[in-house]
Amino acid sequence: MSTGRRRCAQCKYDFIPRQLPLRFTRDEWREILHLFLMEQSSNSIAEQTGFDKKRVLRALLRIRMALATDVPEIFSGTVEVDETYLGGAWRNKRKMIRDTGTRRGRGTSKQPVFGILCRNGQVWAEIVMSVDEDTLLPLISKKVEQGSTVCTDTWKAYTGIAARGYVHRLVNHGERQYTDGKGNHINGLLDSGDT
Repeated sequence: MSTGRRRCAQCKYDFIPRQLPLRFTRDEWREILHLFLMEQSSNSIAEQTGFDKKRVLRALLRIRMALATDVPEIFSGTVEVDETYLGGAWRNKRKMIRDTGTRRGRGTSKQPVFGILCRNGQVWAEIVMSVDEDTLLPLISKKVEQGSTVCTDTWKAYTGIAARGYVHRLVNHGERQYTDGKGNHINGLLDSGDT
């Protein structure tokens, strides 16, 4: 057609390419979402469901957009904050890099990521350049409402939290303490600071 529209050979529906509506049944959406949450690739989802890969990619884009809009601007109540380090396992690094040695946890050359988890299940995370006080405390002040209970480990960057108007609860991982028995812990966030 001269208007840029095309016509489906089966149902005779006129459409503009790349602007097709996503028509999935509830069960099809549930299957795509399940595979997405199981960390399957778009190729794998398309293969397992029998849908066209472009359709699957558009569905995954909609899912990601919905997940991104669900994060609140400011967390309140009881929150957990922690930092972690992302990167490959050292046994998979080149021999030249492995021979130089490495530190585990803080001091590693892996990429640090800082995360905040609200006990209602909402999470916010951001890649940070360092895990010092000057980086982490402004992020906490920006994302957590004053007066909230903030649960952390004993990392020195968190020492100024109580002075900023928060109730600060600590767990000492160095002494193998992962909860204080009163519900204060940071087990909701993936703690791979020792890897």
